[in-house]
Amino acid sequence: MNGKEMIARRIAREVQDGFYVNLGIGLPTMVVSYLAPGIDVVFQSENGMLGVGPPPDEAHTDPDLINAGKQPVTELAGCSYFGSEESFAMIRGGHMDMSVLGAMQVDEQGNLANWMIPGKMVKGMGGAMDLVAGAKRVIVAMEHQTKEGEPKILKQCTLPLTGTRVVHDIVTELGWISVTADGLVLMEIAEGINPEEVQKRTEAKLMISPQLQKMTIQ
Repeated sequence: MNGKEMIARRIAREVQDGFYVNLGIGLPTMVVSYLAPGIDVVFQSENGMLGVGPPPDEAHTDPDLINAGKQPVTELAGCSYFGSEESFAMIRGGHMDMSVLGAMQVDEQGNLANWMIPGKMVKGMGGAMDLVAGAKRVIVAMEHQTKEGEPKILKQCTLPLTGTRVVHDIVTELGWISVTADGLVLMEIAEGINPEEVQKRTEAKLMISPQLQKMTIQ
């Protein structure tokens, strides 16, 4: 099992029956594949779809049926379609129980940077700014470090922010970190990893929960 699958499986355990959830581009979309049996969840995509299903197999891929990240998806029973204005009214109105997004940087105050790197061409912020402001709970799903080995959990973000003090939890292949008023707290840790290693790979100061436990996945 690779790190991305571990992250997706762990976050899937947080999704409760009856939730309305928005999954960001990339790693977060994997969460839908690991839901517990019997869980009734409505996934929303900001391009105007409510009732998003898991990715299709190649034989049943419809090029017109995609999520906001242009990835092929399936429909669940009762799926509905609508314009972007209605989609963002759902998000801005606080109707999303959870939003799971990727990130380039998160800092100890829960600030999030996930939409651009200065000097690189971007097509726009997309729905991230609305999602972090409107969702009841924001979970960041990302690998702990960059490909170059640099920390992504910082004392202070250096990239342009998507939102300030918006992140509730950070999930990486090393563990589960909660953002609190006192700072970042390591709540769960991956098998075979110790707190010292997590801190070594994190710029921000981590507090260790007295109830620290192993990160369990389905």
